[in-house]
Amino acid sequence: MAELVYPPVIGMARTMFKALDLRFDIQGTENIPRRGGAVLVSNHIGYLDFVFAGLTARPAKRLVRFMAKESVFRHKVSGPLMRAMKHIPVDRKQGVDAYRHAVKSLRSGEIIGVFPEATISQSFTLKTFKSGAARMAQEAGVPLLPMALWGTQRLWTKGHKRDLGRNHFPITMRVGEPMSAEPGESADSLTERLRARVQELLEAAQRAYPVRPKDPDDTWWVPAHLGGTAPAPVQPAGH
Repeated sequence: MAELVYPPVIGMARTMFKALDLRFDIQGTENIPRRGGAVLVSNHIGYLDFVFAGLTARPAKRLVRFMAKESVFRHKVSGPLMRAMKHIPVDRKQGVDAYRHAVKSLRSGEIIGVFPEATISQSFTLKTFKSGAARMAQEAGVPLLPMALWGTQRLWTKGHKRDLGRNHFPITMRVGEPMSAEPGESADSLTERLRARVQELLEAAQRAYPVRPKDPDDTWWVPAHLGGTAPAPVQPAGH
């Protein structure tokens, strides 16, 4: 059932991207394995990030099964589609079932997509990573695939209206080389290394981004440390 539904949905997304005249700059797709399980790990800055992150696996002819909050699966339109595409619902209060489901899928050779920040970063900087992605990869014996997105927040993100006009927005994506745990490495240590790598990729994507805000009202999508007016990052407890 999944492969009857997933490709047409990708086709619809590509049609939408063409209608919006999005300008893609994607590098590193050769790092997506053509077979076998892997955990694709991305930063999270917009509501459509899972659609864009999934595109990076298309050259390898792979489909990514994303872990997403359970409410998306309860929606009358998105719910049936998400289930048919074998995405994995996550109940934040009882995440054990989703975790086991993901590990089983990884062992069967699937690519599982994870946003380890858990929620959209409204500062557009990296938040603290939860360790689930690293733990899943270690338990299933598969690599982590770090990646970063930039520009997706301009289309639709938390606290801002959707902007799905023909604005020719650039979307920049960078996929890094696969990462695995060192012998005896803890999930927390691996998570720290993973976050550092995603940060490097994010900075590379930001440097490559071909446009800057067009006027003072257009600085909302740029982080404060880069001169924009996005909210400052929320410091973790204890800082």
